Amino acid sequence: MKRIEAIVRPGKVGEICTALRKIGNQGLMIMEIEGYGKQHGVEQQFRGKTYKTELLNKARLEVIARDEDLDIIVKTIKSAAYTGKEGDGKIFISSIENAIKVRTGEEGDKAL
Repeated sequence: MKRIEAIVRPGKVGEICTALRKIGNQGLMIMEIEGYGKQHGVEQQFRGKTYKTELLNKARLEVIARDEDLDIIVKTIKSAAYTGKEGDGKIFISSIENAIKVRTGEEGDKAL
């Protein structure tokens, strides 16, 4: 099993969720976060003054997937999150040792 964490633009969350549903993905968690990457925030002008925003609003999506579903889920997230501009986000993949469904006690892939 794999954990797929995607840090993306908040405005892309709807498109990503729709795309994941279309490929049959069963579960997703979404959190609103703030942070910065290489760009270290942005400068904006308001009423003639320049303001630097250090932390940008982002969304963190997390999917726990079977190993065989990893490639299609990552491809789907990349495609739906893409704008071609700096700040599109990042995807992180890590291994999950086990999953346990609390209600039934099922473990591993069956718990997903």
